[in-house]
Amino acid sequence: MLSVTTDFATDKGDPSPFLRYIAEAGFSHVHWCHHFDDDFAYFDAEVEQMRTWLAEYGLQVLDLHASSGVEKQWFAPEEYRRKAGVDLVKNRIEMVARLDASVIVMHAGGPNPRDQGLYWTQIRKSLDEIEPFARERGVRIAIENGTWSVLGSLLKAYPPDYVGLCYDSGHANMEPDGMGEMERLKDRLIAVHLHDNNGRGDLHNPIFSGTVDWARLARILAASAYTGPVQMEITLEHSGFADAAAFLAHARETGERFSAMIQDAKEL
Repeated sequence: MLSVTTDFATDKGDPSPFLRYIAEAGFSHVHWCHHFDDDFAYFDAEVEQMRTWLAEYGLQVLDLHASSGVEKQWFAPEEYRRKAGVDLVKNRIEMVARLDASVIVMHAGGPNPRDQGLYWTQIRKSLDEIEPFARERGVRIAIENGTWSVLGSLLKAYPPDYVGLCYDSGHANMEPDGMGEMERLKDRLIAVHLHDNNGRGDLHNPIFSGTVDWARLARILAASAYTGPVQMEITLEHSGFADAAAFLAHARETGERFSAMIQDAKEL
């Protein structure tokens, strides 16, 4: 089993051509990443059409990248914006449950150094409000690594059956030892965004194309709580590929190689 992000070419507009490309390349799962960074809300007709497309192409949703919003932001200092952001998160929770998956990935932003107290008040308030809604639908929230101190505090504050970690290998590769930070939290890992870069820019390039230490990461993932397939959050933009089919064929080959490395590490 392998998973790839739906927005490998674009995160707006009709996703069906990209789902077809993904299916034809031999992937079994998708990470739904359309509209991951805006205030877009999905309605019933759209979700039902997605279910139709997924069935037609023989794909399953592994997890969904929910939006932290722009105007509607779940950790906003203004209360009306925070409440609208909570509604936006609930929209994605409802959506992922209807697509037969159980994890949404969230960015948690970070506290303003001058106003850390308000940030923590707002984000804890939102997570408390969202919790019963998420639990009723069997959905967990995976907080993506951005600021490790924020992530660590949230994982301490909420139980693993509600909040976990999403490890983004590209983000971590631009830090002194982001992989080591994840290793200390590996028992809370419930989602992965795997991609490569040069350590300086968030390029979202295919596995093995940059400076990520994939051998070390395979060993850590093999010992972690994560049990899902290799999930690649990769894009065409900086990959060197112009053709979507060739890009996805290469992604499948690298994903299979990395899956084998994880399995080998488990058997040691």
